Amino acid sequence: MKSLILRDLRLALRSGGGFALTLSFFLIVVMMVPFGVGANLDLLARIAPGVLWIGALLSCLLSLDRIFQLDWEDGTLEALATSPIPLSGIATAKATAHWIITGLPITIAAIPLGYLLNLETESYIWLVASLSIGTPALSFIGAFGAAITVGIKRGGLLLSLLVLPLYIPTLMLGAQCVTIGSEAPIKLLALVAAISLLCIALIPFACAIALRANLK
Repeated sequence: MKSLILRDLRLALRSGGGFALTLSFFLIVVMMVPFGVGANLDLLARIAPGVLWIGALLSCLLSLDRIFQLDWEDGTLEALATSPIPLSGIATAKATAHWIITGLPITIAAIPLGYLLNLETESYIWLVASLSIGTPALSFIGAFGAAITVGIKRGGLLLSLLVLPLYIPTLMLGAQCVTIGSEAPIKLLALVAAISLLCIALIPFACAIALRANLK
């Protein structure tokens, strides 16, 4: 699994497509908001948590089809299916690599972008914590959607329709953690962590079932 993760990271850095596209999209989405809503600093501060989380969600969504599709097209996925690594382990490695490529850079980039949106100083710790804990759920849920739609030509729209409803709890709880005045942010953060842990524990097995069905 370690070798598979490193392989995906090398491919992503070598091609530059997934990593650069995801991060660029996140930067563009967040940077366009002040131009759209105006220079009202109080308004920007109120909407900053939601904007940052929505930008992170859409950026992760943008690269989900790369998790399995490229390996499907060149036959690598079939070769991996016959390896000693179970399909659930392959799905875990793929989702982990996706998080390192997308979720981790987005979490780091959110810090200066929060300043651009006039995010309150005391909210930064909750922003970093919620994104670092919540984005793994986005990658693993996205891996499940990618496993279902692998092999479907132009399945990007179907993939979006499948995973977006599943993203809503993480989005709502994550943004609420960062919002100033929210009650018990630690409890909200614990719920985000619970969702991520549940996804990490269960979704690889669901991905294995979907991949096995598509490889027949």
